[in-house]
Amino acid sequence: MSAPASSDSAPPPFPWFYTLVWHAARAFFQVAGRAEISGLENIPRNGPFLLASNHASFLDPPLLGCSVPRPICFTPRKTLWNFRPLGRALDHLKCIPVDRDDGIAIGVFKRVIAAMANGDGVLVFPEGTRTFDGQLQPPRRGVGMLAAKLQVPIVPARVFGTYETFSRRQSFPLPFNQLGVTYGPVLRPAAYDPGARDPARYDTIARRVMDAIAALPPPWA
Repeated sequence: MSAPASSDSAPPPFPWFYTLVWHAARAFFQVAGRAEISGLENIPRNGPFLLASNHASFLDPPLLGCSVPRPICFTPRKTLWNFRPLGRALDHLKCIPVDRDDGIAIGVFKRVIAAMANGDGVLVFPEGTRTFDGQLQPPRRGVGMLAAKLQVPIVPARVFGTYETFSRRQSFPLPFNQLGVTYGPVLRPAAYDPGARDPARYDTIARRVMDAIAALPPPWA
């Protein structure tokens, strides 16, 4: 991939601090993680979208963020803002604080909707939290509620190798493990949303998004 660019037909421009972190993370994952990426052609160049990925490690957000050739908003847990310097950095990285115990609260909805109105992409984890065993977890209905409200394209993504590199049980990441991300074909609202008449609408959407993530092969397959 080339470095981010800005023109009328290009993705939205990168803020300066985002650009700095983007390049640093990209260099780290290419050297220490030997990261391979596939399916970037599925990322919309402009306009709002949800990027829905599995969640195996703290490495997932930076790996996904630095492999996407346009700035996106992240949704980390709000407790990270308790350390003020980190919180200020997260504010500059287009982050939206989320209370994992509360699901998707009204305040989060409003900030995500504002990001959509600004034409941003937003990264979400349908599983809600990192996996405990490396396996995919059942999705939470919050992502279904969000998608039903927004009616924007959803790009499913699956990360590989991050659990083995830096799982919940590890204090430090292991370098030089093979890492990868596969971005799948865009899911349009007609494909994921059964409509308001479905009594299990939110659960259905969440399941369809998670099924699309589960179907993705590693980039080296």
